[in-house]
Amino acid sequence: MNHPVQPPAPSHNHDHDSTSALVKQAAEQLTTLVRQELHLAQAEMQAKGKRYGMGGGLFGGAGLVAVLALQALVAAAIAALALALPVWASALIVTGVLAALAAILAAVGKREIHRAAPPTPQKTIDSVKADVAEIKERVHR
Repeated sequence: MNHPVQPPAPSHNHDHDSTSALVKQAAEQLTTLVRQELHLAQAEMQAKGKRYGMGGGLFGGAGLVAVLALQALVAAAIAALALALPVWASALIVTGVLAALAAILAAVGKREIHRAAPPTPQKTIDSVKADVAEIKERVHR
């Protein structure tokens, strides 16, 4: 009689070893993957940080040029008024207009700051307090 040859049954210990080896390998691969992803994220954030720094510097430069343009505009306004008035009177008028504008901006800014005070999220605090009260009430039922 011809009986087919059966492969030897795997030992239970061998299965456990291969399973533990697979789990160990998976854990190592996962660790490696996480490290690689963190390095990639770090490199990406460094590149973005450099771009943000460059953009911030350019905005600062634009602000400086805008201030210079405003100064030139003030000088032009004084020169235009000096055609009809003495230069000192023209400069005094432009200075008064700018001072009035500064006072208005300061008053509006102060009002907005007072509206925002105190610097706490009062609506959220009230909401959390209401939630806590509701939870306490339901626990005591």
